[in-house]
Amino acid sequence: MFKPITIKDIAQALDLSPSTVSRALSDSYEINEETKKRVIEYAEQHSYRRNPMASSLRHGRSYSIGVIVCEVANSFFSQAIDGIESVAYGKGYHVIISQSHDAYEREVVNIQHLANRAVDGLLISMSAETKDFSHIITLHEQGLPIVFFDRIIDVFDTHTVTSDNKKGAQKATQSLIDRGFKKIAHLANAPHLSITAERLEGFESALRANNIPLNESLIRYCHHGGRIQREVEEAVRYFLDLDERPDAIFVASDRLSMGCLSAYNKLAPKAEHPAIAGFSNSDVLDLLQPGFTCIRQPAIEMGRVAMEMLIQLIESRYPVYEFENTVLETELISR
Repeated sequence: MFKPITIKDIAQALDLSPSTVSRALSDSYEINEETKKRVIEYAEQHSYRRNPMASSLRHGRSYSIGVIVCEVANSFFSQAIDGIESVAYGKGYHVIISQSHDAYEREVVNIQHLANRAVDGLLISMSAETKDFSHIITLHEQGLPIVFFDRIIDVFDTHTVTSDNKKGAQKATQSLIDRGFKKIAHLANAPHLSITAERLEGFESALRANNIPLNESLIRYCHHGGRIQREVEEAVRYFLDLDERPDAIFVASDRLSMGCLSAYNKLAPKAEHPAIAGFSNSDVLDLLQPGFTCIRQPAIEMGRVAMEMLIQLIESRYPVYEFENTVLETELISR
């Protein structure tokens, strides 16, 4: 039977006290460098891993972080998770990832499950269907540190990390206008999401700057965030049935961009496809539509910043009353 090496085993092998070994592994200033080196080298050679249960009992922490995203397969979120993990593991925390699949019920169950597992904090990107935030507010009131990233809410004060959605949407829409398109539609995410309002604002701003009237009938919302492909196909069919079809579409998210291109490939011949620009961190979309112009968010950096903020909340010895709303720049990828 596998039996992991313990601090007592290391202490016995090196003729040190268990407390000395523990402090050496924690890089304590009380232990000289030579002893630290001996302990760390021996621990690495024998695959020592900190016992999370013991650490939890000693420090009152589980050293685990819960992360809620809509979908790990989404390129943006998989990249954000890379950033999250790079910081978490470097600080001695483990990450437990849950997917809401943009469903409110799944988000509630997953968040409650993570809380029951006594995670030290939560990183949350809201699902497209969530309008009732009571499940999150309750945990906040109970003292659980929570940080929001990408899709944020403002029901209580905490750190948030987003990208500049308005400016990104402006750049994407402007790229279509610069190519000569005038009848530009907008395929938007669920209307109550923070990113939806910001990206719509950027879309409208670009139209105004170029003296193009806003046509409300060319804006369609996907309340399930693209989780249900039928909903995306209905929006595309709506555009195809218009007397004056849009010659271009600004699409508000990675999943919607994929769904929109797939719907057009299914419902209309290539010659009838509009130009499309939108938010995407995936390189796959360029295979579906060569020349696809996209807004790329700094997903890895967003994950890093969000995790650093959460660990700051977790490890603070005093109540935190000042919070940061960090906004990161986007990049236009024009192929």
